[in-house]
Parts: sequence; structure tokens; C-alpha cells
Amino acid sequence: MTTLSSVSAGASSPMSSPEKDQKLMAIANQLETTFIAEMLKSAGVGEARTAFGGGAGEDQFASFLVQEYADATVKAGGFGLSEAIYRSLVKGQGQ
Repeated sequence: MTTLSSVSAGASSPMSSPEKDQKLMAIANQLETTFIAEMLKSAGVGEARTAFGGGAGEDQFASFLVQEYADATVKAGGFGLSEAIYRSLVKGQGQ
């Protein structure tokens, strides 16, 4: 399970605007990665095959494969969900 970082809001925040923007975008990317990973799991990606499967080892490492597929998808541009989440986070921060 992916843990999301928190960003403190308010004028007393020592983070400059570009740093805050980078952190918000990283959070948006993490959310999109988690969403895509859940979609891939629901679609059956990483499930053991019945014939010529990898056995117990394949079952144990399937979640890592799904997570890497999701991460690679987001790094390649994703579905555009990160940008929408980012805009929503910026709006919520009052910027």
C-alpha cells in the first residue's frame, strides 16, 4: 500500500511555491499510480496462470509487478488523472 505525504497549508509554511508545486505534483502522481494499480489488479494483471505458471513465487511477487506497471504508466504520461488531481490540490491550498 502506498503512503501519501502530507503538505502543510498556510502562510507560515516554510516551503516556497515551486517546492510546494513539486510536492503537490508528486502526491498527485502517487494517487494516479495507486488508482492504476488497483485497476490493473481488477483486470487480472499479475494473477498466476494455470498452465506453466511460476508457482508460489509468482503469487508472492505479483503485487510488485502490478505496482511497477502502474508506475511506468504514470511516468509515460498516465491517463491525465495526475493533472486533474494536482489542479484540485492547488485550488484546495488557496493558490
